[in-house]
Amino acid sequence: MSMQYVRWYYGVPAKRGGRVRYTGEGEPRLGTITSADHRLRIRLDGEKHTRIFHPTWELEYLPENGDNR
Repeated sequence: MSMQYVRWYYGVPAKRGGRVRYTGEGEPRLGTITSADHRLRIRLDGEKHTRIFHPTWELEYLPENGDNR
């Protein structure tokens, strides 16, 4: 499975290098998508390692124009 599969199956705009806002641990955190299988690997800002996330759980996909409000 690939990033293309994640986009098709879950209907999300996920892409490598895309920015997301994760809201699953209280305070929202920004991160960058690094890869995918059937889930996403995301490196949250300020962390060294990636974490695994479900593509539709507590994630907001941010626009490419850099507006991270």
